[in-house]
Formats: sequence, structure tokens, C-alpha cells
Amino acid sequence: MNLPTIPRPNEITVRGVILGILITLIFTAAQVYLGLKVGLTFATSIPAAVISMALLQAFKTATIQENNIVQTIASAAGTLASVIFVLPGLIMIGWWTNVPFLTTFMACAIGGVLGVMYTVPLRRALVTQSSLPYPEGVAAAEVLRVGTSSREGGAEGAAGLWSIIWGSLFSAFYAALAGAKLMAGEVAKYFKVGTGATGLGGSASLALLGAGHLMGITVGIAMLVGLAIAWGICVPILTQLTPMPDLSAADHAGKVWGTQVRFLGAGAIGAAAIWTLGKLIVPVWSGLMSAMESGRARKLEGAVIPRTEQDLPVWIMGLVVLISLVPAGWLLANFVSGGPLAEIALPLVISGVLYIIVAGMLAAAVCGYMAGLIGSSNSPVSGIAILTVLGSALIVGMIGYGMTGPNTATALVAFALLVTTVVLAVAVIGNDNLQDLKTGQLVDATPWKQQVALIIGIIAGSIVVPPVLDLLNNSNGFAGDPNYHAVTNEPLAAPQATLISTLAKGVISHDLDWKLLGIGAAIGLGLVVLDIVIRKLSKGKLSLPSLGVGLAIYLPSSVTAPVVIGAFAGWIFERAVKGKTVNGKDFAEPAKRLGVLIASGFIVGESLFNVALAGIIVLTGQAAPLAGPFAAIWPDENVGMVIAIVLALVGVTGLYRWAAARAKKVVAEN
Repeated sequence: MNLPTIPRPNEITVRGVILGILITLIFTAAQVYLGLKVGLTFATSIPAAVISMALLQAFKTATIQENNIVQTIASAAGTLASVIFVLPGLIMIGWWTNVPFLTTFMACAIGGVLGVMYTVPLRRALVTQSSLPYPEGVAAAEVLRVGTSSREGGAEGAAGLWSIIWGSLFSAFYAALAGAKLMAGEVAKYFKVGTGATGLGGSASLALLGAGHLMGITVGIAMLVGLAIAWGICVPILTQLTPMPDLSAADHAGKVWGTQVRFLGAGAIGAAAIWTLGKLIVPVWSGLMSAMESGRARKLEGAVIPRTEQDLPVWIMGLVVLISLVPAGWLLANFVSGGPLAEIALPLVISGVLYIIVAGMLAAAVCGYMAGLIGSSNSPVSGIAILTVLGSALIVGMIGYGMTGPNTATALVAFALLVTTVVLAVAVIGNDNLQDLKTGQLVDATPWKQQVALIIGIIAGSIVVPPVLDLLNNSNGFAGDPNYHAVTNEPLAAPQATLISTLAKGVISHDLDWKLLGIGAAIGLGLVVLDIVIRKLSKGKLSLPSLGVGLAIYLPSSVTAPVVIGAFAGWIFERAVKGKTVNGKDFAEPAKRLGVLIASGFIVGESLFNVALAGIIVLTGQAAPLAGPFAAIWPDENVGMVIAIVLALVGVTGLYRWAAARAKKVVAEN
């Protein structure tokens, strides 16, 4: 579908920037909650594009490029929130009791801005002149094109907005019922196996179902395999080897999973991540060389550069990078000043800034390439975080070697985690920038304007992360926090942060359980080999992502099981509408897009409700403020589980049917 090229279309407008910032604020809050609960985030570009098109339709001067700027700003929410994969670790190790705004804001903002600057020179090589598929960037461009170029697209845009609204409202209502104790918050069954135990549990969470739909059936199957390995093999065997007759089946299985099986999952994730990143070394290096060659050629040509090829000038990029190093140095110096590491502050700060420069540049390039290869949502960001924290912990450990005193080890771990946070922000924004630039290329956008727009989104997202993280710390808290002071007794798992902080502590304190990690790494390597075999036998049509399997071993089943169900539910829905026509026109693709937006609504509605609920919990000081009025009619536990299952089944099925019917109507009437 070709759109007319406009010499200077409206792109960065006041209304577009305001709308983009508002969407960023909302989605960042939702992403922070989801990431802390499940250890995963989702791409926000497509939902943002749909909302933008639906709202800006009222303005005759609105353009596809303006809508693209809105989604570019909002895309920062889906990526910058990934810093919560590390930051809660500072609370879990006891270094922070609350989340300081300025430190958190600066870590996010500095890393994000560097991520943009580092990946601007890669645009020509990895986007314009590359055959990389950029699945999410292409999908976002297609949504923008359809919504802008036809009456049918306008109708689908309105239907898409309603899809997000209905999905959000239903998931918020569903979460409210669980909060009021009118249905079970988790569906679980555990049982004894000889002297051992096992079972399975799943949170009554539409957000997790929505996350599964967005991840797709391939990741869903991988996570199902991980569930089978963890709870069908490892837990039964290890509980038999460590009998605990005084504990219930649920407590026995949970304790063995938490103290042993989880480390197997961590090892599997590490091995799979290193393999995934290792495969990218050659293509990333080729991309960097191509970018440099393109820059030299352009300089020699001296030609006027078309609007659609204009990046931020090199001198601005260099200046911004240099200026960013000043607040980065201040951030690290302020972090260690007056504490147990004050006497080695200078070498720590110098090494930390150098590490941010070098590791950040490499991470941005690798993540940018991965965005083009498999999309932002599927990029193994956890692998980048694992390698980054191992590197920073080794450097910090060497500088602080031999130091003794109270809190010294904890302070070294905390410093390593802060440096890792900045590098991770560089990596995920680099990932996002190239994905957005691909969308921009397909809709004739101006690259430098997108790069400026993404920086606006970074600043907006950086403002939201600290207060939401602190609010959730005070309402729910995090598992393992030695200074736990939350109102409820239901700490958020923050699985990625738990893994990252555990690795940092283990490297610096020399007390990692290398045996379990080694066995897990062997499992991960076995999964890598299995994936290679499956890909080869199916000629690339099938795969078993080893990172997905490792995550399912590492994450609690209460998180993984609903994600798996959501992946299969989305697959069944897409199979059901495949090939469906009305008046000779196929409406399967619009139906699939509406299904994706309903799933996005599930995440947004439940996540925002739970952020709001966290605020109510903190204000009232009550662990279950919604439960009081309904205490007299609380259902039996088993009845509550049945209510949760039936309501989810009816609601999700009903909304999928509505999506199919609405897509059919949109196509039939246009």
C-alpha cells in the first residue's frame, strides 16, 4: 500500500507530543507492575498507534507521520520499564528501604538518552540498507497505513480503541473481584508423590493471559515445556530427595522449587542467553562496519540528504554523549559518597562510567540488531542484563577486593546493580529506537524527529518509574527484602531482579550455588541443541526458544501457567478466524489485530487497577481494602476457584467473539 509522499508533513506537533506523553505515563505505570509480577513486558507501539489514530481523526490536518511520532514517544514505555528487572534488587539486598526519585530518574534518563545516541549511526546499516524483518516495526507501520489510507482503516481504528477499552474494563473488573475476595486470586492444586510433592498453580490474572496472547504460540509452547520440566520432573524428584514430612504438599513443593529448581532455571537462562547473543556477534559487527562505511560514503558524496534520511547530526550525538557522562559520573559518585565505599569512590566511578560507555555501546548495538531480527518483545533482554551484571560485579569486586567492614559487600553489590541499570536502559532503548526507525522508514517519517520524540518519551517514562516502583514497594514490597515494611503480606516476586541481584551477590561474595547453576546451564545447552534440531528438521518453520523454556523453569507457575493459557487462547482465536470472509473479503487480519488490542487491554486494565489499588492500600493502611464490605459473602476456596475459571472463560471468549464480529462488520461496511 503506497501513500503519497508529502515534502514537509506535520510530524512533531504540540497535540501529538501531549498525547504521546499521556499514553507513555499510563503504559509505563502498567509495564512496571507487569514486569514486577511476571518478569516480562510488552511492546506498546501498536496500542499507542491505534489510540493515536482514533483520537487524532478529529483533526483534518492529522497525518500518518504525526501518528507515528505519537507511537514513537509511547514506545519508550514498553522498553524503559525493563529497568525494573534490576532496580528492585537494591531493595532486596537491603540497600534501599524506599526508592529515591532522583537516583532512579537519572539512571533511566541517562541510559535512555545514550541508547538513542548510540543507535543513530546504525540506522542506515541496520534499517535502511538491511534485510532484517523488524516484525514489530513493520506491524506498527501496517497499522498506521491501514488506519490512515482508507475509510475501512478509520473504522478499524475506532474498533481498535474500543477493543483496548473493553479489554481494560473487563480485566480491571476481574482484578477487583479478586481484590474483594469474591473469587479466588489463584487457581492451584498440589499433592503428595510418595515422600515428595508437586502440583501446579496459576494466578487469576487476565494481564498474564494477555501477555501470553502477545507472546504467541511458539513462546507459549516453550513455556509449557519449561513448566513440565520444573513441576513434572525437577520438583517431584528433588522433593523425594529432600523429604519434609511436616510440611503440606504446597509448602514442600514451593520450598524446593524456590531453593533448588529456581537455580536450575537461572542456569538455563544464562546458557541460553549467552548462546543467543553469541550468534549475533558476526552480524552485529558486519552492521557496525556497514554503518561506518555508509557514513564515509555519504560524506564524500556531499549531496543534499532527503528528509527521510536526515538523522541527528554527528556533532550533536557526540556532544550529547559527552554531556551525559557528567551526570552519569555525578550519579555514581553521589551513590558511593559517605558510605562504606567512600575510600575507593574514584576508581569505582571511573570504572563505572567507562563500563557504561563501552558495555552500553555494545549492548545497544546487539539489542538493536535483535530488534530487527526477532522484535523488541522477544529480544532476550534478560541475557543482556545477566552478562552486564556479571561484568560489572567482577569489576566492582576486583576494585573492592580485600575491603572489610559492615555493609561493604552489600554496598559493592548495590553499586554493581546501579551500573547495570544504566547499561540496561541503554540496551532496551537502543532496541526500541531501531524498531521505531523501521516503522518511520515505511511511513516516510523524518528520522531525526523520531529520535527527538523518543527522547521525550524517555524523559516522561523516567518520571513515572520511580513513584510507581516506590508505591508498589510500600503496598506489596518484594520477596526477600530484609527491611520488608509493606502493608500487605503479598510481596511481588520481581523474578528478574531476584535473579540479577542473586548473581551480583554471588560473584562478589563468592557464594553462588555453582552446582545447581551448572546443572541448569547443562539443561539450557541441551535445550539449545534441541531447538537447533527442531529448526533444521522443520526447515525453519518450528522452533523451541530455549530462553522461554528457561524462564518457565525459573518463574513461579502462578505466573507461567496463565501465560501459557493465554498463548494457546490467542492461537485458537487466530485459527478460528483464519480464512473467514464476508462479501468475498477476508476479515481474518483485522480480527487478529483487534484480538491483539484486546489482549493489550487486559494488561493495561489489570495493571493500572493494581497500581491504583496499591495507592489505596498505602493510604488506608489495610492489606485488603476492597474486601471489608463483602466479608459476609466470601465464597469457599474451591468455589472461588470455579468462579475465577468460569468468569475468565466466559469473558475472554465473549470478547474474542466480539472482536471477530466487529472485524466482520468493519470489512462488510467498507
